[in-house]
Amino acid sequence: MVSSEQLIEWDKKYVWHPFTQMKDYGEMTPLIIERGEGFYLIDIEGNRYIDGVSSLWVLVHGHGKQELIETMKKQAEMLCHSTLLGLANVPSVVLAKKMVDITPPGLTKVFYSDNGSTSVEIALKMAYQYWQQKGEKKRRKFISFLNGYHGDTLGAVSVGGIDLFHSVYGPLLFKTLKAPSPYCYRCPLKLRQETCNLACVEVFEKTVKQHRGEICALIIEPLVQGAGGMIVQPEGFLSSIGKIAKENGILFIADEVATGFGRTGNMFACEKEGVRPDFLCVAKGITGGYLPLAATMTTDEVFSAFLGEFDQFRTFFHGHTYTGNPLACSVAIENIEVFERENIIEKMKPKIALIERELKRFYNLNHVGEVRKEGFMVGIELVKNRKTKRPFPPEEKMGQKVTMEARKRGVVIRPLGDVIVLMPPPAMDDLVLRELLDVTYESIKAATGS
Repeated sequence: MVSSEQLIEWDKKYVWHPFTQMKDYGEMTPLIIERGEGFYLIDIEGNRYIDGVSSLWVLVHGHGKQELIETMKKQAEMLCHSTLLGLANVPSVVLAKKMVDITPPGLTKVFYSDNGSTSVEIALKMAYQYWQQKGEKKRRKFISFLNGYHGDTLGAVSVGGIDLFHSVYGPLLFKTLKAPSPYCYRCPLKLRQETCNLACVEVFEKTVKQHRGEICALIIEPLVQGAGGMIVQPEGFLSSIGKIAKENGILFIADEVATGFGRTGNMFACEKEGVRPDFLCVAKGITGGYLPLAATMTTDEVFSAFLGEFDQFRTFFHGHTYTGNPLACSVAIENIEVFERENIIEKMKPKIALIERELKRFYNLNHVGEVRKEGFMVGIELVKNRKTKRPFPPEEKMGQKVTMEARKRGVVIRPLGDVIVLMPPPAMDDLVLRELLDVTYESIKAATGS
């Protein structure tokens, strides 16, 4: 058995962690998780931590959910993997039917991959090829939103809108059209939400009309821009964007990698404002957080553009080795059935109300600028000066300081800059939710000196 000291040494020596400044990491004592139990993570020393961000927004029912584990074991005894290139496997077929049943109407085709970035990449390529094969060769541009995040592959980065993550790769990316983000706390149009009348939608519409014949698709994170800082869209924004897209013949790509599977209080965020996308990208919670899997869903209309004789080469020439992996698909089927059996979405309603009540007191802390929330997705933006909205200087690492304070108190959270993110599993019970919120409050108080 490898000792704790050896694990720490090897981690620092060999592992390159994502979205992590490794110089800082090398100066810290790593938190190495050994196992999970319910809504807790347990490290190699036996310390317990509330999993406050669902192990990066994937966990739904908690760690060690026996139904999912038993499903995985049963499937492993039958078939671990079989390619979907020209073949099918039972779980991938059954899951496709289930996905069609639970997603917004009109989405009838399922293309599998293994993570959120690839699900977006597939939607972008499908949308582009659709118009090319329909004979509208000028439709080559995508329109997306500032502060948007759609993954880390080059296509997904091209439609992303976070300079901190994406600008260094500029020379590698294809050009896109960008619309203003509905970041009302720091409005890019310098307007007030109370009186703006959704001016950002007007700017979006002008851009669309200006480039109408050139745009093949828009892509958006419905209701909440996650990695941009948990930016919650004002009521009516999503449906207005969808209406404009439809009126101008633009394909609508809904990136629900983060918002899908209950995170916003609906199974899918699009449901709240009745939006019917042409593409739906899902990952993260699709297996309840137990195995990597993603899906890109689309319509019969899009699918039909790829049909033709063999020598016409209208095929979608894209695929992944583990596309439709039977293990992951079987767990995803069981995950959906647990949602249904345990009535997860309905049970979230009183817990969402609890979160809303508890978050009000965070404004008692002097350095909390804004609290944003949609369902179980929460962003608490910290500022140096609340009156002027002046942020903390980056060198103060305030978000990291809050994270470390929370860790001392038995909670694992991860900030986005100086936005403290909470995204607990949808099945988390009231008692643990209250403790998560209490610890977050005390951690912000301690780190900021409020």
